[in-house]
Amino acid sequence: MRTAAALVIGNELLSGKIQDQNVMVLARALRAIGVQFRRVVMVLDELDTIAAEVKDLSRTHDVVFTSGGVGPTHDDVTIDAVAKAFGVDTVYSNEIDDMLRAYYGERITPGHLAMAKVPRGSRLSRAKGEVWPAIIKENVWVLPGVPQIFAMKMSLVQEELKGDAGWISLAVHTTLDEGNLKDHLDRVVAAYPQVDIGSYPTWDNTGYRTKLTFDGLDASAVERARDAFLAYLAPEVIVALDK
Repeated sequence: MRTAAALVIGNELLSGKIQDQNVMVLARALRAIGVQFRRVVMVLDELDTIAAEVKDLSRTHDVVFTSGGVGPTHDDVTIDAVAKAFGVDTVYSNEIDDMLRAYYGERITPGHLAMAKVPRGSRLSRAKGEVWPAIIKENVWVLPGVPQIFAMKMSLVQEELKGDAGWISLAVHTTLDEGNLKDHLDRVVAAYPQVDIGSYPTWDNTGYRTKLTFDGLDASAVERARDAFLAYLAPEVIVALDK
């Protein structure tokens, strides 16, 4: 199973000024193509910290996504940090330079042109119909932090990393709380180790107390695990079944 990690970068996130929106978008995109999203790290705009995390995550995961820190201002240090993580310098991409000049025209400034900087040895990739490319250095995707732009890159991520199948997810909503469900869950978890089983209580007015999810890449195993769990429940405590 291919694995992924995300490095989310920005003082504004850790200070509470901005709420991250990109992790969920990335998680859903990866899940649809069968990549297991295993870790998220959030750090300040500190070059050495970012470089250390990129170096570690790129060694321990098949693919890494950075989010944020790719603009032209003093706190945008992600490009330099990725370069440092791989022991290379940065260079200016003629392709991105040309795109920036075409986009800004007479309004172009040195600050705008600073966004043409990439780690040496990077490749540029774009989905069909997209103008602005993603910067990819080995197994690290350097993506913007702006949620709207980040989301636009997910079609490219799925195009390049798609596998044979995505994750299958089934859910059971029940009126029972987790204390009543533990023994049943323990039996199913032991019997179906290849299925990721989750239990999520709620305190709102949804009409159920606990949502149970059954996830995996093998649709048959996921269905069998879900059905094995249902066999322990009386019909009247089952509120709904979701796919």
